[in-house]
Amino acid sequence: MNTKIYQLNQIDEAAAAIQRGELVAFPTETVYGLGADATNEPAVKNVYLAKGRPSDNPLIVHVNSVAMVEKYAAEIPANARKLMDAFWPGSLTIILKIKKGALSKTVTGGLSTVAFRFPDNQPTLDLIGKAGVPIVGPSANTSGKPSPTTAQHVYHDLNGKITGILDDGPTRVGVESTVLDMSTATPVILRPGAVTKQDIEGVIGSIDLNHHQVGKNETPKAPGMKYKHYAPSAQVYIVNEGTDWAKVAKWVAQQPFDVGVMAEERILQQLTLPMNAVQFSLGTGVEDASARLFDGLRGFDDQPNVKAIVTEAFTAKNLGRAYMNRLNKSAGGVHFDPAQVK
Repeated sequence: MNTKIYQLNQIDEAAAAIQRGELVAFPTETVYGLGADATNEPAVKNVYLAKGRPSDNPLIVHVNSVAMVEKYAAEIPANARKLMDAFWPGSLTIILKIKKGALSKTVTGGLSTVAFRFPDNQPTLDLIGKAGVPIVGPSANTSGKPSPTTAQHVYHDLNGKITGILDDGPTRVGVESTVLDMSTATPVILRPGAVTKQDIEGVIGSIDLNHHQVGKNETPKAPGMKYKHYAPSAQVYIVNEGTDWAKVAKWVAQQPFDVGVMAEERILQQLTLPMNAVQFSLGTGVEDASARLFDGLRGFDDQPNVKAIVTEAFTAKNLGRAYMNRLNKSAGGVHFDPAQVK
């Protein structure tokens, strides 16, 4: 199969492929998703196969209206409706209890809940509308690798495995949506994103942040909670705030291979980097860094001589919490240690 790049004037063609049970990647404001008809179980199973995704990792269902959610959710609590009014379309995924048998266990990971999202991307909303069905949409990448923020990233991973990719250019946010579990007595954020705890509490009051470690025999309620994610082939090292970047540069020079250096522009401009350093600018501030993180990690994956990547950390609050969540997972929690510099 040759994977087709659909242009924005070809949404009807992409929607017809979805209706036939085929897989089409689609853009959102966060990352590109791998789309299939959420009501077509064989199509949904093919999403797992194309990604190499574990079957107990539930999928997010993308909709283009609250009415579409009402068709499948057992109930929509008042606070959930308030959040939908405040943040939809947008980067907030809401987990709700599902009507019995409304969607297959392949979608829900066997749970009695399902995650819904109304993305802030008009071409994808048009795609859902023309297909006439909700669309599942995990990140459109090989499972465990950095998420795709361009159609080219998707093509790199899934060419020949899916029918097509709807191309709407680079995504704006760059990290996946916030996942909020509204099926519990106290709402809890299971995955941080651009919609922050503070944002949500401004609408519905106090909520929790998830600190639960999912066991190997336990089904996660949201993507990204259990398995290794966002990891390039090279080892990623987190450079903590306050670290002397001159020591980082010295460590890079001591390595017998190329090292990727991901930092804000102001840091890169101040550094004298050795010949074996391959730099990638994270721009200015955490918003730029979040939008560029996966692009940088993916770029280094295409450079086999890069065997390590040092990456700037940000304060883990607001959007920085989402950025650090993804960076920690990509690094496996490994931090750069200045004491190892000779």
